[in-house]
Amino acid sequence: MIAAVKFLHIAALAIWCAGVIALPLLLAKHDADHEQMDYARLRMLTHRAYTFIVTPAAVITIAAGTTLIFMRQVFTPWMFAKLVGVGALVLLHAWIGHITLIVGERQGAYAPPRLWGPAALSLAFIAIVAILILVLAKPPIDGGLAPDWLTAPRDQPLPVDEVPM
Repeated sequence: MIAAVKFLHIAALAIWCAGVIALPLLLAKHDADHEQMDYARLRMLTHRAYTFIVTPAAVITIAAGTTLIFMRQVFTPWMFAKLVGVGALVLLHAWIGHITLIVGERQGAYAPPRLWGPAALSLAFIAIVAILILVLAKPPIDGGLAPDWLTAPRDQPLPVDEVPM
């Protein structure tokens, strides 16, 4: 069962990462100087790729990954560091969706900022490489990143009268 969920997770992750890299390249091709038919075709391709391929792959990746965390009981510091990288991919995914929506609603009156495509690609590569390094190396991360007052009991009473059971 774990192998099937892991296969689903990796397959969906490959599609999601490819989409996060390819969509900024597609959006960079949007140019208001194109004829309306070419612009509409490129706009529909971008919108459908984001909506019907990349976003479902992201949802499946996160759902299968969450399932794997609980199936394998992987509650280690490197996993939490990996989840920070996944959060960066999610934010980048949302940013790409926002640009896709604006490009479609403004009907050629909006040109994406010139530097946003390379910035999105750089962020995607950094997040993907960081996630791969953390997953493959599983480095021992020292728990000393948090201050002592966060990791040690304070021997203080709870702020409520009853403790729920």
